[in-house]
Order: sequence, then structure tokens, then C-alpha cells
Amino acid sequence: MADPKPKTSPKAIKFLFGGLAGLSAGLLRQATYTTTRLGIYTILFEKMTGADGRPPSFILKALIGMTAGATGAFVGTPAEVALIRMTADGRLPADQRRGYTNVFNALARITREEGVVTLWRGCVPTMTRAVVVNAAQLASYSQSKQALLDSGYFGDDILCHFCASMISGLVTTAASMPVDIVKTRIQNMRMIDGKPEYRNGLEVLVRVVRSEGFFSLWKGFTPYYARLGPHTVLTFIFLEQMNRLYKSHVLDR
Repeated sequence: MADPKPKTSPKAIKFLFGGLAGLSAGLLRQATYTTTRLGIYTILFEKMTGADGRPPSFILKALIGMTAGATGAFVGTPAEVALIRMTADGRLPADQRRGYTNVFNALARITREEGVVTLWRGCVPTMTRAVVVNAAQLASYSQSKQALLDSGYFGDDILCHFCASMISGLVTTAASMPVDIVKTRIQNMRMIDGKPEYRNGLEVLVRVVRSEGFFSLWKGFTPYYARLGPHTVLTFIFLEQMNRLYKSHVLDR
């Protein structure tokens, strides 16, 4: 007698498809936030480059990165709000789930049911983090690339872009981890006797350093860098190649 066909349990189905929750929102967030910040940074960088081809100073690169990051975060916040809600939906009780079918359904329903301003809820802390991350990531990449080219050992090729982006990932990890700790603890803080656990981000940093030590701000540095390093490498390598194709096939025609 043939073995009965194995049945897929509801838990297995939930596990398989639960990981896809918010995929459309994640893609839209990258399409809005990443393209905006990289586009603005590239345009401003070229505007600030001297007529003799001399690149802007590191301070100016950081300011350009801050501007690009803040603008990108503002543009990408609606998709991030949808992403957070869609990924959290599966953990809510059945009667409290919103049941968004995709990111566009989420954006439309949030606007209709809660008002368009809700799409930018949490915009300020998101922009604050983006300012720090992009000042570190974009400026350190440009500065590292410039230093590698000036050394005479590298040409403006993929190897140079790879090395510069790995350095950038290292700098970005070191700069962003304390900010992420503050952001995470504020988002997860409890109310104690009717008052919030922390008054502001500075208090979070002070209390973490006092109770856990200064270097606890970088706890988990290696896995964080293992995630951010490849992401930074791919981002800048694709950006450089697309810029090169754009210049050769569009601007030079």
C-alpha cells in the first residue's frame, strides 16, 4: 500500500510565507530611500567638485551625505511605515491584524483610515539615523576611493570600488551601532509609573555606558559588519557601474 501523501502543516505554511510578509514594502523602501539618497549625493558631489576636478573636502562630503540621507529617509518613510506594519502583522492576534495585501494597499488604507500624515510617523528619528549613517557611509566611501586612487596602486575599477566600500562598511558600522541602540531601546521602552523609561536618546547612551560599559555600544560588531559590509559593497559597485554606463551612453553622445 502506498504511503499517504504527506500534508503540509499550517505552521509550516505560515513559516514559509511569513518571511515574505512585507517584501513589496521592503522593495519600495529601497526604491525610494536608496535611489533618492544616492542620486542626491552624486548630483551634489559633482556640483561641489572644482572646475579643475578637485573633489570636495571630507567635511563637505559628510555634509552632502547628511543632506542626501535626510532627504532619502523622508521620501522612504511611508514605505518603511508600511514595512513595519506588514512584518508585525503576523505576530498580532487574529482580530487585530490589518491584513494588508501589498505595500500599495497598505499605503492607500493608511491614508484613507488614519490620514496622510500617518505615513510619516516616526520620520524624525528615521531621518536622524539616516543623517549619521549616510554621513559616515557616503563620505567615507568617497574619501577611501580618493585615497586609494592617489596611492598609485589602484585604478578606477571594481577592485578599487570593492576596497573602498569595505572600508566604508567598517566606518558605517562603527558610527551607526550606537545610534541603532538608541533607536531600538526608545522604540521598545516601557512606561514606568506613567512615564517613559527614557527621556531622550542622550539618556539612553548615558545609562547604557554606565550600566554596561562604553564598548557595549558596539556589542555584536562582527555580525553587524558581516551584514552591512556586503550590502555596502554591492551598493557602491552597482552605483559606479551605472554611473559609468550613464556617462558613456548618455552624456558623451
